[in-house]
Amino acid sequence: MSCHGNNATPPGPAVAPGVEDLSPQQVAADLAARWPGGVDPRVRAILPAMEAPFFQAGLAGYSDAAMRIVARRHGAPMCVTEALLDRMLLGGGHGFDKADLDLIEEALPCGHEDHPLVGQIIGADPDEMAAGAMKMIEQGARPPRAYRDMAYGEGGMPTYVDTRWAVKSGDEVTKLLSDGVKSAGMTVASSASSDSASSLRLSVTPSLPSSRTFAAIDVNLACPVKKIDRKNRGGHWLREPQGAIAILKAVREAVPAGIPCTVKLRRAYDDTPEMARNFEVIFDAAMAMGYAWATVHARTVEQKYVGPSRWTFLRDLASRRSDAIIFGSGDVWSVGDIFRMLAYTGVSGVSVARGCIGNPWIFRQARDMLDGRTPRPPTLAEQRAVLLEHFELSIALNGERVGSKMMRKFGIKFAQHHPRPEDVKARMVSVSSVDDWRGAVDDLYAYEADGAGGV
Repeated sequence: MSCHGNNATPPGPAVAPGVEDLSPQQVAADLAARWPGGVDPRVRAILPAMEAPFFQAGLAGYSDAAMRIVARRHGAPMCVTEALLDRMLLGGGHGFDKADLDLIEEALPCGHEDHPLVGQIIGADPDEMAAGAMKMIEQGARPPRAYRDMAYGEGGMPTYVDTRWAVKSGDEVTKLLSDGVKSAGMTVASSASSDSASSLRLSVTPSLPSSRTFAAIDVNLACPVKKIDRKNRGGHWLREPQGAIAILKAVREAVPAGIPCTVKLRRAYDDTPEMARNFEVIFDAAMAMGYAWATVHARTVEQKYVGPSRWTFLRDLASRRSDAIIFGSGDVWSVGDIFRMLAYTGVSGVSVARGCIGNPWIFRQARDMLDGRTPRPPTLAEQRAVLLEHFELSIALNGERVGSKMMRKFGIKFAQHHPRPEDVKARMVSVSSVDDWRGAVDDLYAYEADGAGGV
């Protein structure tokens, strides 16, 4: 399922007046001096392996295990899967393949490197989302029918609708939140053990090793995917906060309390005051339920990927909600943008999305800056090595036909680093087989002993 369309603005700056005055090198030095690895200690307390204040986002059609492993080898401390559709997870067959970590390790001898991994789920129904999230955490330990019965069968998970979270006015929202989550019928994560949820958990779940399950479950309320059969998914829930909160509650209660749940949001559905209030209600409800953090994309759903994101929104949100862990997303195209976002907005971490497609070196460069080293672009020899590495991983994971096609679009993105990017793009567009791919790399990324490239 794709959240990215072809209608996207080329890389450009976010709305962030004054950000150009910030020195990324100084920001990195200040962060490293403040905290080990520059990481907010609240984040490390939840996920100890999160040893840097940035990570690879889930990218529809791109961020499979091959891309994630390449990113990790270049310094990404955590990765997120692309959004997995709840109904596909429950449907069995190939629907669960992307969430079955055993299958990844069977296909890739290095599959064990793909940890910690956050599993992102998207859908339209609280019951389906809850059952799908549980299947992800349990790694399908129950018979497939059992998970479908949870969502659809007798005795399955209840549908949560709490009309007290309807948005009518700012004053009513404030009162609901100040009254506390319990008075609104919610259950915080530390006590996520309602009869409906706890009775469905497998006794084997707590004994699953961390490398055999997801480090967290991320609920996608951000993707601007089209509505299907008039049903909301992703960012469309920002127009209906009751439904969004129903999903958040169902997932939090289904997932064992010891496993974090997180949420991905956009700053609003559109720029109207009503949608701004909806964001606040959903965000505050998620935090009150015990969601570990929120990743907030600084565009609206209506924008999709057109026009600049607003880092000013992230700065305001982080300032008002210093009690919450917030990760930022939107218009992070270079290593400098990672540190500019951290300093300008005050978020605890940066989700690197389109800026890391064909650019795993962004993570290495960020690590270098935290360690006081000057970041450098990849040599042609390094580009060749990573392309071949990524290619071999993709073929092992996806097979020759699918892997070759996937690498075509990656090759086009990798071209941005080549001294003659247009030649690379033109050649990669015509790749349709393993032989085509290898011939293109040999011709375009040949290099002399000193590392100089030749085309």
